[in-house]
Amino acid sequence: MPDILHSEPLDPFEERLTAGLHDAGNAFETDRAALATAGALKGRRRLLRRRNAAVLSGAAGIALVGVGGALLLPSGDPAEAQAAHATAAPPTATSTPTPVSGAALIKTLEKLLPDGTFSKAEARGTDEEPSPYVHVVYDDGKGASAVEVGLGRVQPGSDQARQTTRCPGKAFAHYDACGTSRLADGSVVMVLQGYEYPDRRVDTKLWSAELVTPQGQHVSINEWNAAAEKDAPITRSQPPLSPDRLRKVAAATAWRDAVDAMPVDPNSPVTPPSPTETGATLSVTSTLRTLLPKGLTVSETGDTDDSGFGYVVVDDGKGRTLVQVNVQADMADVEGELFGSDAEVLSDGTKVAEHQGPGEKGGSGVVMWTVDTIRTDGRRVVISAFNSGAQDTPATRTTPALTMNQLRTIALSPNWL
Repeated sequence: MPDILHSEPLDPFEERLTAGLHDAGNAFETDRAALATAGALKGRRRLLRRRNAAVLSGAAGIALVGVGGALLLPSGDPAEAQAAHATAAPPTATSTPTPVSGAALIKTLEKLLPDGTFSKAEARGTDEEPSPYVHVVYDDGKGASAVEVGLGRVQPGSDQARQTTRCPGKAFAHYDACGTSRLADGSVVMVLQGYEYPDRRVDTKLWSAELVTPQGQHVSINEWNAAAEKDAPITRSQPPLSPDRLRKVAAATAWRDAVDAMPVDPNSPVTPPSPTETGATLSVTSTLRTLLPKGLTVSETGDTDDSGFGYVVVDDGKGRTLVQVNVQADMADVEGELFGSDAEVLSDGTKVAEHQGPGEKGGSGVVMWTVDTIRTDGRRVVISAFNSGAQDTPATRTTPALTMNQLRTIALSPNWL
């Protein structure tokens, strides 16, 4: 079976999954699901890492100019800062917002954190590409911790906005706790207590908050129990900010003002696309659930929205099984690479390839059963089942709960059309 490209859940800071899948080889693999949900844990930070190579240095002497010339110096209590700071109206495509410097963003973060020491501060202002960013190493006296903030915009009411604040699926990512709540102003914030590595090969903890306002302002905050997210010794048992404090820091109005100070893309849509415009119908997971054979109990489900990926975890009373599906359109140009000359060809021209082999994520005794299909119009549907509720955990049964014939029936269903 060819390697499968997986991308992470769609993110305001990341390229869209569908284009990435097609451009990079248009193949389906088990990694796709893992990366999809792991993206909720770490994908949103990949851009932050890229920014590190080009962040401003020596910016401490820059004036603290904020929106409308005001200083971005909220009080140390994020709640007080939120209440005292009036929300500025979002800029229009024709307005020229006053930039907020990287130094101002550093000062904002330092003011929002409890008393402590700061070092290795880096930042990018609101008028710099690709988007605002601030990083500090913070020590409250109990150990150094890297703290990062990324700012951006997301289309209000879109799948992208919803996914940004959605907890990742337990089938693919290991974390201790995750919760999503709605603030009084309508903003939605997800706080996740997870790990730098979803497979926990290193126990560096990563706690994050993802906040999206009704106006589409996106605030992403991450903290670690180490002075760097990777390759740094663990300095403390937990990151410094509690989940509640992390939520309050994300909600500080100073971040929203900074987002409003970003230049507006005149080509960005004002309203979310309608289902007709996006071609959206039932989600992949919803369709998969309608096609499951009887006698299965569904314990977990998940989508990555318009990426064409969905999954369920089912149990027939004999152990958990992860079932994942990928649906891709316009794959005819790589059909020859994905389906060899020995592929079965049905009467309507649909090609079918079946694979059975070991899992690829390290789970002891895990096997993977896959049925790969492509229609004459280039639509590809791939379904895989595992004899475990997650690919990197030990097998819960000898074989998956679904047979190859049942997987084949699901993949060939006209419902995918």
